Amino acid sequence: MTALFAKLAFYWSYPFVRCALAAGVLIALCSSLLGVTLVLRRLSFIGDGLSHVAFGSMSVAAVAGLADRMPLTLALTMVCAVLLLRSGHSARMRGDAAIAILSVGSLAAGYLLMNLFAASSNLSGDVCTALFGSTSILTLTPAEVWLCAGAAAVVVTLFLLFYNKLFAVTFDEDFSRAAGVGTKRLDLLLALLFAAVIVLSMRLVGSLLVSALVVFPAVSAMQVFGSFRAVTVGAAALSVTCAAVGILTAVLAGTPVGATVVAVELAAFSLFWAVGRMRGGAA
Repeated sequence: MTALFAKLAFYWSYPFVRCALAAGVLIALCSSLLGVTLVLRRLSFIGDGLSHVAFGSMSVAAVAGLADRMPLTLALTMVCAVLLLRSGHSARMRGDAAIAILSVGSLAAGYLLMNLFAASSNLSGDVCTALFGSTSILTLTPAEVWLCAGAAAVVVTLFLLFYNKLFAVTFDEDFSRAAGVGTKRLDLLLALLFAAVIVLSMRLVGSLLVSALVVFPAVSAMQVFGSFRAVTVGAAALSVTCAAVGILTAVLAGTPVGATVVAVELAAFSLFWAVGRMRGGAA
């Protein structure tokens, strides 16, 4: 145990480890707050679709030779988020069909672009990093960490400001609309915020595993807690804890960061599920 703490203290002396931990915790916090609302409204599959869109957008930015790929990736992902939102109200194309088209199309187009216009000789490594996160979280700069902090501040602030409306829309959208709540504007805000969180989360777990950050904490908290507020707080606390444990474990064990974080969240879900079943049996 002493050797483990000594090794952890050694790695903690490196700034890139502290940056990775700070960014990972902030991204996990944002994902969990938005994830509770999306899971309860049965919209969690949007995260998977937008994560593939973000991969395609990042490929376009890479082919364009942009030094900073985030602005273009973020803009294209936000545009697709709005399109997905509008398609959900279309009679000609259901929302799940639009998500399937954008998801698979963006993933295929992104991979095709990276093959045709490969900017580096290590194409497999670039694709693996984009899809699964790899160690890209360990290359964050202090400026990128501050960007994550700013995004987290915006998400938390807006979530608290619109908490009551989110609660109402989550459980009874028709009544909320009849009561004068601007449900379309609220959905648009959620879509834009979620697109931003998706792009940031790609650095932590990669585009294929982003939905785990959204779904696992919310579903885990629902196994134990019964109120919306308790689920929200529990999901946030669990997500932050799993991100910190996953990143530190990956650094110590030399495993891929994204996959390690998701494995920790899966273990936490299994624990919460078991506790929930035992409580149900006792009741």
